[in-house]
Amino acid sequence: MRKLSECTVMIVDDTETNIDILIETLGNDYDIAVAMDGESALEYIADEQPDLILLDIMMPGMNGYEVCEKLKKDEITNKIPIIFVTAMNDEAEEKKGLELGAIDYIRKPFNPSIVKARVKNHLEFKLAKEELEQQNSILEQKVKERTKELNLTQDLTIYSLTSLAETRDPETGGHIQRTQNFVKALADKLVELDIFKDRLTESKIELLYKSAPLHDIGKIGVRDEILFKPASLTKEEFEEMKKHTIYGHSALKKASDMFGRNSFFRIAQEIAYTHHEKWDGSGYPQGLKGEAIPLSGRLMALADVYDALVSKRVYKPPFSHEKAVKIILEGRGNHFDPILVDAFYEINEIFRKIALNFADFDEERLSLSQK
Repeated sequence: MRKLSECTVMIVDDTETNIDILIETLGNDYDIAVAMDGESALEYIADEQPDLILLDIMMPGMNGYEVCEKLKKDEITNKIPIIFVTAMNDEAEEKKGLELGAIDYIRKPFNPSIVKARVKNHLEFKLAKEELEQQNSILEQKVKERTKELNLTQDLTIYSLTSLAETRDPETGGHIQRTQNFVKALADKLVELDIFKDRLTESKIELLYKSAPLHDIGKIGVRDEILFKPASLTKEEFEEMKKHTIYGHSALKKASDMFGRNSFFRIAQEIAYTHHEKWDGSGYPQGLKGEAIPLSGRLMALADVYDALVSKRVYKPPFSHEKAVKIILEGRGNHFDPILVDAFYEINEIFRKIALNFADFDEERLSLSQK
């Protein structure tokens, strides 16, 4: 923190006697700068800002009010404290000066002890504010650095878990990139609706985007002969495959409980557990219905199905974009949240472009390129 003795007090007065008195009163305690008119004062301040200004009101040319007004309108100088020094004893004039941004009035003839006390008090307050602002700036920088570290840790954790999931997932890395971008595109569209503005903040959408790749992490618990079967699953095998939602929920819940309810794992946990639920309650594993399904799960459900439709599988060729859109629309109100389907339809071309950009096979690119 700067010392009071390092401060500069500027005296702006057209009377030499007043200047002499003020210099004698303050000169031993502070650096003093002097100007005898408003124009000279503004020229000096443009090059070097004082810590406090003692400003006479009645001066030839530009008066003190005009000088104060100019300084307060300038972002560079508007924080310099100004004390009016005047022989006027009019409350209306004092009110005018304070409304312009002055912090105090000192009346002539000067009482040296009052001048010293008021200047000292205002400078101490100014230095304390500067110190607080500096500390806040340092704290803010530390918070930014800490947040950056936490975000990096979060990203690395998700990346590691996603990489683990990929080793046990017969679907491709393109599937992960496509679905997370589908989720983000759909969430960005929903923000335009009033009912979602508070629920889908920028940070929430970013977490949805980062967490979406973990939606099938539970497949690490599914047996190889089911997970990698090169054909359609039997009823019994499908029942076993459905458990991947429970496995994923269980693993991510442990992490969520460890890091706290508000950690990014909570959203990943929701997505893993509920992305196969259906709006009419016919989904799994819990048979949730309507709004009981977390929004994250509803978003992932639509993204996952669209991707499955336009992607090549061992048991089917890729469907065209138009056919996939038609199937999604047919699922409005039974498989999918109607509001999400309507939003999807408005941006379905964005979905097609995402799918095309991250397509794994030429067959998929060809199918998506067809009009």
